[in-house]
Amino acid sequence: MKKAFAVSVCLLLAVSGVFAQQTFLTIATGGTAGTYFPLGGALAEIWNKNIPKMNVNATATGASAANIAMLAKGDVDVIFVQNDAAYYAFNDLEIYKGKGTKDIRGLASLYDETVQLVALQDSGIKTVADLKGKRVSVGAAGSGVELNARQVLEAAGLSYADIKVQYLSFAESASNLKDGNIDAAFNTAGAPTAAIQDLAASKKITIVPIDGEVAKKLMGKYSFYTLTKLPKSTYIGMTQDVTTVSVKSMLAVSAKLNADLVYKLLETMYANTERLAASHIKGADIKIETATDGMSIPLHPGAEKFFKEHKK
Repeated sequence: MKKAFAVSVCLLLAVSGVFAQQTFLTIATGGTAGTYFPLGGALAEIWNKNIPKMNVNATATGASAANIAMLAKGDVDVIFVQNDAAYYAFNDLEIYKGKGTKDIRGLASLYDETVQLVALQDSGIKTVADLKGKRVSVGAAGSGVELNARQVLEAAGLSYADIKVQYLSFAESASNLKDGNIDAAFNTAGAPTAAIQDLAASKKITIVPIDGEVAKKLMGKYSFYTLTKLPKSTYIGMTQDVTTVSVKSMLAVSAKLNADLVYKLLETMYANTERLAASHIKGADIKIETATDGMSIPLHPGAEKFFKEHKK
């Protein structure tokens, strides 16, 4: 029996926010070395603890692209996703052309997802242009990170043909940088990112700026990007602030999810944000005041009602 059908049966039994029988939800997060995973675990805990008869499971995934595909199939109910990837999926663009989904709806924007281009200090890579001819991880194939990597390279006048491409997750990128198997890696996540913190503790690294003309061209073509300054205190070995770019992380759900349930999920999440902050430093940025900033797809009706009543 399809899980999505089982969930819908449970939701039909909802009365005034109190569920007549157990309701099962699955949250698709990201890799264990990223930001989505600890936040997803905290979110599951919040909902399980504070909503009667709720059974929520958070699972590690390949992040944005994998999460969108699972949501479209009805295999998961809530996903962490980059706002740019969600937009492309909803509008059947970029890597989602011909395989997008109109079933995705916005739940809430969360925090800035910073594009962090990490290089080994002894690689000599100081600008995006220096990646030419180098061994570079562009993130997992089809991921939001890969989209960002391809677009940043394009803004710098480069393509995959100019680099030696590796498709690696956050943890795999850090491991391969440690071992000297690659020279640089793209990571898009809330900063600081656990995989980069771990890497910086054992290797001398450089956070390569994405600024100047590269940032200007990037933001001129893709409206989701904004300039971000990473403080020098972000990672061990950083000696100065670094300017780069960010997109937004967000939570999305299926359009089929019950509106009363969606309302209750948001109400409970924002009543327990201290638990999110305890799970990861970026959890402190999850605030109702910024919940619709950068929202790139239509809000779920339950979310629309919640923010209309609560957001000032």
